[in-house]
Amino acid sequence: MNNTEFSQSVILVVDDNPTNLKVLCGAIAASGWEILVATDGESAIEQAEYAHPDLILLDIMMPGIDGFETCQRLKANPDTNDIPILFMTALSDTVDKVRGLSIGAVDYITKPFQTEEVLARVTVHLKLRDLTKKLELQNQELELRVQQRTTELADTLANLKESQLQTIKNEKMSIIGELVSGIAHEINNPLGFMTGNLELMNDYISDFHEHFKLYQQYYPEPNEHIINHAKKIDLEQTIEDINDFQLSMKIGLERICKISNSLRTFGHLDLFRKEHLDIHECIDSTCIILNHKIRSNKLRKEIQVIKKYEQLPYIECYPGEINQVFMNIITNAVEAFEEYEKNVNNIPEEPRENLLILSTGYNEEMTHVTISIKDNAGGIKPDLESKIFDHFFTTKSMEGNIGLGLSISQEVIQKKHKGNLKCVSLWGEGTEFIIELPIT
Repeated sequence: MNNTEFSQSVILVVDDNPTNLKVLCGAIAASGWEILVATDGESAIEQAEYAHPDLILLDIMMPGIDGFETCQRLKANPDTNDIPILFMTALSDTVDKVRGLSIGAVDYITKPFQTEEVLARVTVHLKLRDLTKKLELQNQELELRVQQRTTELADTLANLKESQLQTIKNEKMSIIGELVSGIAHEINNPLGFMTGNLELMNDYISDFHEHFKLYQQYYPEPNEHIINHAKKIDLEQTIEDINDFQLSMKIGLERICKISNSLRTFGHLDLFRKEHLDIHECIDSTCIILNHKIRSNKLRKEIQVIKKYEQLPYIECYPGEINQVFMNIITNAVEAFEEYEKNVNNIPEEPRENLLILSTGYNEEMTHVTISIKDNAGGIKPDLESKIFDHFFTTKSMEGNIGLGLSISQEVIQKKHKGNLKCVSLWGEGTEFIIELPIT
């Protein structure tokens, strides 16, 4: 009987009886299989670990450790537990057969040996062994393909999610930019009209005042009607008030001009071209726009804004996006103060100021400018700190907050500007966001 299909198979025969070995080895050699021989359990285990045969024929009764213990050790070893074992036992030893199968043997060969039976059983189990190996290989390939497909789907999903977030961000930026620029444009028209008219009115009032002084100089004794009317309108106080009104209107118009300029700066619509910007101007314009939020309200007292600016070079940025980052982070800080003061347990016994500290400078290597936005609004809980940049994550209770502000800010700084955005928070004290932008 020639088994060319399994001619490369290795069979380990374990028996201390020379006659049995001679019979088995002769039958196996005639079939073209490679033979290994062991006469005791210890040497059988060593050869199995070293050669890793395709099949083991194992006698039960041997010197030293018997076949049962040898089988148990082989099955307990991860390197040999997959090798099929055929026990060799007498036809009448039913108990031994059952015990052998229960500890891991796949079959048994009865003594005295029948060559055809031995070869038939060996052939069957070599085929099963070969099919098992092929099945394991196919399973590995299938797992690999599933893993690759899963990775592809995960990448596709991540790209889709990224695309959706980018679309949301662009739409949000575009809408905000159009709205803010439109408001600034609408303000500028009446603002220019009022500023020009105020300058003319100042000149006219100055001329009237000068003319009135001439009357007082050349007609020092007015008639009774003029004196009574001057008393009625409190002439001297009116002249003084007019000067104060002029100054107040001038200050108010200058403030509106600053707000309008800040709106134009913040609402820059060019999302796809970098410009060299004054970072301090961007921060200041954001603070002006958010001034109504920074002032005191029914939820909290006023926030004191402290600016610690170092002299910085102009930084190449996308104007609209970098302004949106400042807007998101400063708005988060303002809302954090409101959340903090909602909880009466957080209010300290000592009077405490709400502080928002805006600082700029350089990193240690002088390769990046740094912008720090720091508050003392109680900080972020340690178990939430790692999630604050996740998409759609928010700790705010305000309606309409979808938790995209910080995730978009991180994307703008790290991906669009090749910088870094990190958060340092101490629970019970405050939070600091640090932005690093490369110097070009």
